[in-house]
Amino acid sequence: MTAPRPRRSALYMPAGNARAIEKAKTLPADAVILDLEDSMAPDAKVEARSLAAAAVRTGGFGPREVVVRINGRDTPWGDADLEAAAAAGPDAILLPKVSSPEDLAACAGAVRGRTRLWAMIETCQAIFRLDALGAASRAHGVDVWVIGGNDLVKEMRCTPGPDRAPLRPALALAVMAARAHGLAILDGVYNDIPNLEGLAAECAQGQSLGFDGKSLIHPSHLETANAAFAPAAEEVAWARTVVAAYAAPENARAGVIKVEGRMVERLHLGQAERLIAVADAIAERVT
Repeated sequence: MTAPRPRRSALYMPAGNARAIEKAKTLPADAVILDLEDSMAPDAKVEARSLAAAAVRTGGFGPREVVVRINGRDTPWGDADLEAAAAAGPDAILLPKVSSPEDLAACAGAVRGRTRLWAMIETCQAIFRLDALGAASRAHGVDVWVIGGNDLVKEMRCTPGPDRAPLRPALALAVMAARAHGLAILDGVYNDIPNLEGLAAECAQGQSLGFDGKSLIHPSHLETANAAFAPAAEEVAWARTVVAAYAAPENARAGVIKVEGRMVERLHLGQAERLIAVADAIAERVT
């Protein structure tokens, strides 16, 4: 089994802010997203593109994944963003407002395998095409989906509230589609920067829905997200107990076994092995 890559936290940083980019190299984020889209004013986008490409080439981000979010290809900057990012060679390029398999195919064709792709799921059209987008993602080098909750709220004209009730069906379906096609998926950002209690509640909700981590807009959110999306110590201990039980010679051919009074199936063994791999990868990152 390939070791899962921790993606508990993916921090957006404005690509035009050189100081912010340097700071990102010291922060406990699993991924850094150099943003050319929402955080950059129209008259700053071209310069930000050059700064992002230079930052990728310079490196120094350590174990953090480096991702460049480009502007949409329907904007004046999108095609040039895509080419510049692909040439610089980040770990991935994040594609905004992906709504159809054709969107992914066109971007993959332009990138020509020079880097991997991530895709934003943030339109109503995308929600109704999740299965097709999942299949296209596997075909075109997309590893990760990222929920764009703010854009989805805007399109739906809904009022999500603290519990995100209007969004929950879309969030759950997106997680299901990602899992069906072997993709990682990150929850959307939390907008109320100083409200760490609200952030923790939303992280807990996202974790319960099955997200791998959360995209973030402020460094102060990193600790909360990293804690929420890391396996709990007691979960890891139980997972190791399950793996050890199945490793015993008398259970080598068993399907269902009893472990500390609980019935366990081989599907639980697979879950336990993955959880341990995630926990070990996180531990290796922080040591």
